[in-house]
Amino acid sequence: MRARDEFTCIRRFITVIHMQTTLTPAQDTTRRAPPIHPVWLRVTHWLNALAALIMMFSGWRIYDASPIFRGFVIPPSITLGGWLGGALQWHFAAMWLLVFNGIAYLALNLASGRFRMKFFPLSPRAVLRDLLAALTGKLSHTNLEQYNAVQKLAYLVVVIDLMVLVLSGLAIWKSVQFPLLRELMGGYDNARIVHFCAMAVMAAFVVVHVAMVALVPRSFLTMLRGR
Repeated sequence: MRARDEFTCIRRFITVIHMQTTLTPAQDTTRRAPPIHPVWLRVTHWLNALAALIMMFSGWRIYDASPIFRGFVIPPSITLGGWLGGALQWHFAAMWLLVFNGIAYLALNLASGRFRMKFFPLSPRAVLRDLLAALTGKLSHTNLEQYNAVQKLAYLVVVIDLMVLVLSGLAIWKSVQFPLLRELMGGYDNARIVHFCAMAVMAAFVVVHVAMVALVPRSFLTMLRGR
């Protein structure tokens, strides 16, 4: 009887050990699953967003001080800076943040291979297909790890647009020091037009981006928590 009890205890012990060895790897795998958005991406994303918004709102105040298009001004209530001098201080402070953080964002995306994996391949046919699906409410948002073709195009456009904003702004700010850049923009006055149009593209992107986040709030949480 005692031998049977000892045998039963040993069998139970072996069963417990077996369950631990089979369950622990699965738990570790779940615990170690990589986030959808790594920490460096989330930090650079929010810093880029902050810098871009500050530059946009302060830039509107700067524009109002010397409008490019006669008769078109931006309501002061939605601008930043209070006056031209204050707007310039906000604008230049955000400019340095945007430049250095933007460089870090691009460098980390390229070095990690994330840029290629997330944004390519991309084709006009895929963009048209996903755009029609989005307009008809048939575009799936179940897998947040993959960007659809419209998202890929929009993010690539805004990255290029931010580069144009920085370069055209530099042509306006340091026109004498960078004559080649100024001439590539078509001269000082045309550089101001390029800068304004690039700002308009960014403003349109912000509006659409916020609308899409409102439709898929899980994407906002993912950019906050990574999962």
